[in-house]
Amino acid sequence: MALEAGQRVVLAADTPLTDTAEAAGLVVGFLSLAAGTGGTVERVVGHQDESDDAREYERLKSLLDSYGREMPTESKKQLEEKVGSLEPAWTAFQERGPRVSVRVRFDNGFILDGADEGVFVPA
Repeated sequence: MALEAGQRVVLAADTPLTDTAEAAGLVVGFLSLAAGTGGTVERVVGHQDESDDAREYERLKSLLDSYGREMPTESKKQLEEKVGSLEPAWTAFQERGPRVSVRVRFDNGFILDGADEGVFVPA
């Protein structure tokens, strides 16, 4: 689902905002927003969230593709092994795709920033 700035949304599930609060050794409670709480999207931000291993795979794979034919056999073999060991991280990154977070101003005055767009549904 692609959310846009200005769009009305509601929370799809209860969302805890704090851990349990204690005062004088007694549990006071915790703060959460209930499912169905409405608000307006103020900002939408796309993130790549590429891990260090995924970036390294991309760098080494490019090096191998560009210069692999000209490399000494042993160096090429080492590079191929390193690329192979990093491939699972690259595959996981590709499958996950880009993460989209939003800033939502709720009708009750709360602002939730950096929340995954998947926790909201259009109102």
